[in-house]
Amino acid sequence: MNFKKTVLKNGLRVITIPTKDAPAVTVLVMVEAGSKYETKDINGLSHFLEHMCFKGTEKRVGAGAISHELDSMGAQYNAFTGQEFTGYYAKVHPGHFNKALDIIADMYLHPTLPQSEIDKERGVIVEEINMYEDLPQRHVQEVFMELLYGNTPAGWGIAGPKENVLSLNREHFAAYRDKHYIALSTLVVVSGNFNEQEALKEIEKVFEGIAEKENPGKEAVSESQDKPEIILKTKPTDQVHAVLGVRTFDIHDKRNAALQVLQGVLGAGMSSRLFKKLRDEMGVCYYVKTGVDEFTDHGVLAVATGVDIKRAPQALEAVCVELKRLKDELVSPEELIKVKDCLIGNLYLSLETSDSLAEFYAVQEILKGSSLTPKEIEAKIRAITAEDVQSVARDVIQDKNLNLAIVSSLTDKAPFEKILHV
Repeated sequence: MNFKKTVLKNGLRVITIPTKDAPAVTVLVMVEAGSKYETKDINGLSHFLEHMCFKGTEKRVGAGAISHELDSMGAQYNAFTGQEFTGYYAKVHPGHFNKALDIIADMYLHPTLPQSEIDKERGVIVEEINMYEDLPQRHVQEVFMELLYGNTPAGWGIAGPKENVLSLNREHFAAYRDKHYIALSTLVVVSGNFNEQEALKEIEKVFEGIAEKENPGKEAVSESQDKPEIILKTKPTDQVHAVLGVRTFDIHDKRNAALQVLQGVLGAGMSSRLFKKLRDEMGVCYYVKTGVDEFTDHGVLAVATGVDIKRAPQALEAVCVELKRLKDELVSPEELIKVKDCLIGNLYLSLETSDSLAEFYAVQEILKGSSLTPKEIEAKIRAITAEDVQSVARDVIQDKNLNLAIVSSLTDKAPFEKILHV
């Protein structure tokens, strides 16, 4: 799982992760362009552009040409958009590496963006938005970010509002690509079974014409909160879907390893504190998950669950009690070892395939400009003490930092205001 980072003459970054005898190779191109790089009037454009890059190039004419060629190789391929990046990838048999690289580079560098296809794809994206709004456990995550960051890029949905999707035109796409899809903002990752030297030569050749401009950057995230906050979105549901969380640190902060262990104590596995409390003891939910999101200039620790609508205040109060325990009590040596082993085991299991390895290194590089190996991350986790966990808990778990987002058929948030205490 060792890797090599190379910077080409034009500023394009390349990460290579060769794995001898792997059954596949993945080509991933990632760019520093996501919803945080947008303005309000074009919010959703990064995601829409991701769709449009599959709709043909000068070399591969027509909406189905790219998918036909990739399907003919038995490739697994897709694209994804986040707040701070967009990625395009294909995983293929090693014998198809050069062809896969050529296709991904072509669709990244030379999409034709025909207006007729833009007009057709609007309907696809609107239905994608509708689909996610119909999934309350997914929709509540966007509501949570809206609660924390409001009408700023960090608080906007990645797919954007429907009115933007219906109004964006080819000029918007061309201008955005011209600004952001440049050498200094672009990263190419190759992972799996391939010849490293030959791959670097091919990458240099196919990306030779990429634009060389200054990285335009993005608006900085503004953090401000002095009391607990609640947002309630009323929709017909059989459960209360909730996210309870706090603001934390950016990806460069040294406390993040301790924060990862903290969230592991809360929610890593079926023996975690919140799983045992909410599901095994109280019987109020099917799922309860914790997570830490680290961005370039901010971070979030959150607990997500879907609970019995009649017992929702009781369930969320139990979450607050468990959060408070982390401040008041040291995690036992036995529990600390178990949690670390769980986190480290999950890390390695998540990196079994060439595409997962490619994304692992790409996200780190895009967000912080460097990458740690799994072994280096393991060492950081192993070094965390119970005192480190308690210290970071006291830093972030405070009444004034609490945020609760709810999607349910309820209309009154008053019962939840009473339980937001840690």
